Amino acid sequence: MWAYTNCDSVELFLNGSSCGTKAKAGDDLHLAWNVPFAAGTLKAVGHRAGKEPLVREVKTAGAPAKILLEADRTAIVADGRDLAFITVKVLDEAGTVVPRADNLVTFEVAGEGRVVGVDNGLQTSHEAFIASSRKAFNGLCLAVIQSSETAGHITVRARSAGLQEASIELVSRSAE
Repeated sequence: MWAYTNCDSVELFLNGSSCGTKAKAGDDLHLAWNVPFAAGTLKAVGHRAGKEPLVREVKTAGAPAKILLEADRTAIVADGRDLAFITVKVLDEAGTVVPRADNLVTFEVAGEGRVVGVDNGLQTSHEAFIASSRKAFNGLCLAVIQSSETAGHITVRARSAGLQEASIELVSRSAE
């Protein structure tokens, strides 16, 4: 396990049991532990000069179960050019992103907007950017929504076989 940190030291916990504390030396960029795999929670607690500890947790994901949509903003300008970026996360039943999920996600838009692009960050993908669906990569993908020139509501729905679908509401407002 590697922990990239700017803290002086980090203590690693696996399912509540300490795996030890490591201190940075010189120009080290990370600290390393040899930890056998075990499903559950991996927690890193970083310490720096007596300040409040920095805590980060990573949980083992289960099987893909549902979709979560998160917009970079929920209000855009009704000028036919403004964009909202919708991040799609494939989650397990507990709400953890499933890092190996590669489900095909299909987008539908109702109202005063349209899908103008999709992506997933996989540099070797041959999928088109201008489409209404995209496979997730590392449990994530993206839909780019463009406003029309008419103010109103935009509903973005994401579906994938075997997953609970999701939708998100955007508002397109007149430019003033």
